[in-house]
Amino acid sequence: MTTRSCPCGLPEPYEKCCGRFLSGTAAAPTAEALMRSRYTAFVRRDPVYLLRTWHPRTRPARLDLDPGTRWSGLEILDTADGSAFHSTGTVTFRASYRGGSLHERSRFQRVDGAWVYVDGEFLA
Repeated sequence: MTTRSCPCGLPEPYEKCCGRFLSGTAAAPTAEALMRSRYTAFVRRDPVYLLRTWHPRTRPARLDLDPGTRWSGLEILDTADGSAFHSTGTVTFRASYRGGSLHERSRFQRVDGAWVYVDGEFLA
């Protein structure tokens, strides 16, 4: 996956886009960047990253990812706050997979300076 664009939908190669967040060499600078990297972690089946970037208050004890789910695209529909100047933010997105899609408004918060996923509301 060295020359292909990142699964998150941005044109950069994985290593320069979400790969640096998943590897731990950089932290997502915005709520949207964290959302994109978490989608990429679902695509790559990386529960360690997903748990690491989940708010401690709402994080499950473990995460079992369905190996049969084939994610096929991410569309960011709206963002509110979530920049370097905010402590909270929301990202509304649609994540497509073979056979359907997931439409969610996710809430993010900074914890010790790092963006984490708090929870989400499923939308119709």
